[in-house]
Amino acid sequence: MQLGMIGLGKMGANMTVRLVRGGHEVVGYARTPATVQSVVDQGAKGASSLEDLVQKLAKPRVVWLMVPSGAPVDQTLESLKGLLAPGDLVVDGGNSYYKDTLRRAASVKAWGGGFVDVGTSGGIWGLTEGYSMMVGGDPADVERVRPALETLAPGPALGWGRVGPVASGHFVKMVHNGIEYGLMEAYAEGFAVLGAKQDFALDLHQVSEIWRYGSVVRSWLLDLTAQALAENPKLEGVKPWVWDSGEGRWTLQEALDLNVPAPVIGIALQNRIRSREENPFAERLLAMMRLKFGGHVLGKEG
Repeated sequence: MQLGMIGLGKMGANMTVRLVRGGHEVVGYARTPATVQSVVDQGAKGASSLEDLVQKLAKPRVVWLMVPSGAPVDQTLESLKGLLAPGDLVVDGGNSYYKDTLRRAASVKAWGGGFVDVGTSGGIWGLTEGYSMMVGGDPADVERVRPALETLAPGPALGWGRVGPVASGHFVKMVHNGIEYGLMEAYAEGFAVLGAKQDFALDLHQVSEIWRYGSVVRSWLLDLTAQALAENPKLEGVKPWVWDSGEGRWTLQEALDLNVPAPVIGIALQNRIRSREENPFAERLLAMMRLKFGGHVLGKEG
């Protein structure tokens, strides 16, 4: 199979390499020539521009986007609009908001192209472990990229599937990330409780290793937690600042729109937001209120 890969960040580059190793011909493009060269060194073909990439692909073309969600996707599609032809297929493998995907698919369909959305999970481990891919789109369009999906997945029939019409893949990936927020928060809170019980002097890495085998809470996230605790048991030098990609917010908003309670995801998201506050106003106001009605000691900065 031949396809063009646009966006060669870490995940895009790893996906390109995995496709090349699977016997596919990939033409890669990124704004930085050195990034393109990195995948050329692994066996892919390089492109110097979007125009060059499109010209190097045989019709009907398949162009796979791995660019940041939001404006970059729209900008890339706008640039491709005058380069691609009816019958060409665009695949968005990034973490786009599913409502944006619906709009973009309609736009691509208007000029005669096809659109497939692939919610992709696996991060930097996908190159060796394979990617989990939640795919949305017309069955015929998905079938066109089946060879690539089977190569990128952990196995031809494992870790991927067409979940429904266009935008459903990104919707499922959105909820997947919301669940991820909750799981991570639960692990973090649990280990915090273990660490606070100083009477037992628990070895948190040892506990994580015990839980990795046979326990009902074992998971890949726990594997990564165990690895982190082995490397840095006291988490020295780690700032308690947690980024969110936006998908937890989208999941929570969707839950509200559907009248589905999702308190765990909501709390996990709020805690991520709170982690980024250097001097949280809410906690300072709580301290003042407690002082006013209870006369309790008020901590001072510095």
